[in-house]
Amino acid sequence: MNEKLIDLFEYTHHYNREIIKLIKEEISKIDEKTIALINHTLDAQQIWNARILGEQPFGVWQINPLEDLEEINHQNFLKSIQIVQNFNLDNRIGYQNSRGTKFENSVFEMLFHAINHSTYHRGQINSLLKQSGVEPLLTDYIFYKR
Repeated sequence: MNEKLIDLFEYTHHYNREIIKLIKEEISKIDEKTIALINHTLDAQQIWNARILGEQPFGVWQINPLEDLEEINHQNFLKSIQIVQNFNLDNRIGYQNSRGTKFENSVFEMLFHAINHSTYHRGQINSLLKQSGVEPLLTDYIFYKR
């Protein structure tokens, strides 16, 4: 299971990096919603990692400097891999969401959500890119594996 999660985080890291690169290249065509979504995508992974590691989370819709996005993506990747390698995936962790409501989920559930969440928002970003006249990226997992 750990190897599969690592593979999925490598996929997530790769396509987040490619989306960030495309946004930077086409910044004159990029709208605020696209910027907000790529930030939210990265923020969310950081938040889930922070919940597991007991660290300070980002804001859910925190806007980071464009030049910092690649490093945030990379740090998210490293921390997610650290969690996969060092935590029992069945352990349950209590946390509060951004509204202060308490929940408890397994480490696996939290990590899988972070991966799935990223995929969902990359799809939204691609739709916005197309609307802005930018050729969207093929970010499906199967394209990554080919």
